Amino acid sequence: MGMDERKRRILAAVVSLYADAGEPVGSNLLCNYLDMAVSSATLRNEMAALTKLGLLEQPHTSAGRVPSMEGYRYYIENLLEPETGLTAAEKDRIDRAFEGFDYEPERLAKATAKEISAMTGYTAIATTPKSDDVKVAYFNVIQTGRSNAAVLSVSSVGGVATRVAATERPLTGDDIASITSYLNRTLCFVSKDDINPLTETLLKEGLGAQQALWPILAAALRLLKGAGRGKVFIAGQEKMLNWPELEPSLKSCLKLLGNTEELQRLISPTTSRTAVLLGDELEEGKLPGAAIATKRYLAGGGRTGTIALLGPSRMPYFKVLPQLEYFAAKLGTAMTGIEG
Repeated sequence: MGMDERKRRILAAVVSLYADAGEPVGSNLLCNYLDMAVSSATLRNEMAALTKLGLLEQPHTSAGRVPSMEGYRYYIENLLEPETGLTAAEKDRIDRAFEGFDYEPERLAKATAKEISAMTGYTAIATTPKSDDVKVAYFNVIQTGRSNAAVLSVSSVGGVATRVAATERPLTGDDIASITSYLNRTLCFVSKDDINPLTETLLKEGLGAQQALWPILAAALRLLKGAGRGKVFIAGQEKMLNWPELEPSLKSCLKLLGNTEELQRLISPTTSRTAVLLGDELEEGKLPGAAIATKRYLAGGGRTGTIALLGPSRMPYFKVLPQLEYFAAKLGTAMTGIEG
């Protein structure tokens, strides 16, 4: 039993109707939706055939059909035809939003996640660009308490990060000036791959009589090792409560969102193609009823970031994916200042 054109059209229609209403699709509804000269009885037979193929499921004996995970995967890989671009109103809303964004990378990623979550109604994730070649261009140390200091780093691509360090003795103005100078002499434009236990020991010995400042140096080293790793920003976590399908995996979804390292690994596409991860297909930590649509954006200099949406597996991909792709294009442009 193969997939002829009629079966393909019926599967696509069931996916679309189920995305709209969240209710099993019956033959009468399907007959009204499709422009096909076939009877309801014929449609029931075709839906039964699609069920035998594993592409549809029947939740209850007398109910209509819903797409299975295999059905969604077949639809995404073979039948999905995104709308011809976004509407003028959608593009205008996104363009105007980006005009008002702060173009500092972290603020830009955070604002983008918030805007696409508001527009789509799903939980959104956006990462800042990551690259192994990013280095720290400048350090500054600011005393924040009697024995506390904030270490600030500015990366070679404009990213800003801070860490707080506490020393065993009170700090003086000379201490702050001395350690700031030492950090900028020894750690600026140094590759994180060059930092190892031996170099850390040598750097600590370089403090000489100011060994008490080691916690500040250690904080700077952590900032250097984290440069270029990319940060993760999440918006609209509460929107998961709007989708009953996510209830079985809600706890697992929240756990995933709290593990930013694993989240970043999961949503980072290996190609420039927009990808859809179905929760039941994940090798580890399955998320029943959930799906993650993810798109990579280019940020110049070989750096890439990711923007993704977490929602129910029945999300209308033909609408969502073009929105995700447009946001990714705008985000890449904003990060580089280069159109396209």
